[in-house]
Amino acid sequence: MRSETTTAAGDGAAPAHSVAGASAPASGPAAQPIFAGFLAAVVGFASSFAIVLQGLTAAGATPAQAASGLLALCVIKGLLGAFLSLRSRMPISIAWSTPGAALLVATGAVEGGYAAATGAFTVAAGLVVVAGLWRTFGRAVAAIPVSLASAMLAGVLMDLCLAPVRAVGTMPLLALPIVLAWAVTMRVARLYAVPVAVVVTALIVVFATSIPDGALADIWPRPLFVMPVFTFDALVGIALPLFIVTMASQNIPGLAVLRTNGYQPDVKPIFVSTGLASGIIALFGGHLVNLAAITAALCAGPEAHADPRRRYIAATVAGGTYVLLGLGAGFAAAFIAASPPLLIEAVAGLALLASLAGALVAALSGEKERLSAVATFVTAASGTSFLGIGAAFWALVVGGVLMMLMRAHR
Repeated sequence: MRSETTTAAGDGAAPAHSVAGASAPASGPAAQPIFAGFLAAVVGFASSFAIVLQGLTAAGATPAQAASGLLALCVIKGLLGAFLSLRSRMPISIAWSTPGAALLVATGAVEGGYAAATGAFTVAAGLVVVAGLWRTFGRAVAAIPVSLASAMLAGVLMDLCLAPVRAVGTMPLLALPIVLAWAVTMRVARLYAVPVAVVVTALIVVFATSIPDGALADIWPRPLFVMPVFTFDALVGIALPLFIVTMASQNIPGLAVLRTNGYQPDVKPIFVSTGLASGIIALFGGHLVNLAAITAALCAGPEAHADPRRRYIAATVAGGTYVLLGLGAGFAAAFIAASPPLLIEAVAGLALLASLAGALVAALSGEKERLSAVATFVTAASGTSFLGIGAAFWALVVGGVLMMLMRAHR
């Protein structure tokens, strides 16, 4: 993590248009990058929109505010992804911070309500900009041990990942078909597992549960301005952990995906633009946008096109598709609000299992840091607030102090 993040802090050693191994032309169907971009956007949206809406709602948003936040996230990340891809001729995929949304679910509402949460979103966005502009700060972020950052993320994800089990225990006739659909699809087409689970959930909600009259009446999304309020509790309990999990679990892996596929982007404009865009989104109820980590591989890999120089088309199409999907934000928010909460949490938990597994592996891979990572994990997973500050912050404090004590002892 250190070597990657140091470059991400603003070195920009490689030129923005550098693509390794792109000297030899390669052929491929003209429609291939278009299909890949469309698929990346649909899978990315369907796999995690429920988590985003849950996170915004847990932070205190009304259904209308959550729909506004989802709309802003879709439109801005779509436009920004398309712009960066066209400008650099590289597949720069932009996504919302799914781990950040899970953090909001775990943290819950803070003093000051949703306005305070949006204030925290604004500060976190500012920190991303600073990480892009100020190399020293970026290196300070890189100094956070990957084991502790991953352990904090795993602890944040833990409670949501237990939701499928709880749902099966509480409402087996409704939850079991969702889990089974996810498991079977994982076996035959892993990429579609969560979208299939979402579709099955929608069918169950429509045919097996009662939706209140009028719940889906007003589904056209409207941007709603939220005046941010800045409180100490929200800044420490939301802004700082949100910034860390977004950098550690989205931006850095996103850069790794690009570099693995031969691209060497200048990260300074990426961080600055995503930070500024996130600051705008915060005023309309959204949290953060960042480099895509999972769906980025669909646009940056050979699945998008045999010629690396043509893959930027896939990320551009994905951006346009996200803008169109944003028009369904109102319906998505109304549907989630009218659905049994435990079923929605179950789908969100299934979507986050892979992220939990990756975070646990990264947290526990180093033997010397393992005890500190476990302490970080259990503190974050406890969900306990102290002095009005959420568990995610205290998890880093506990893990960091224990790590320093262990190193001093050695």
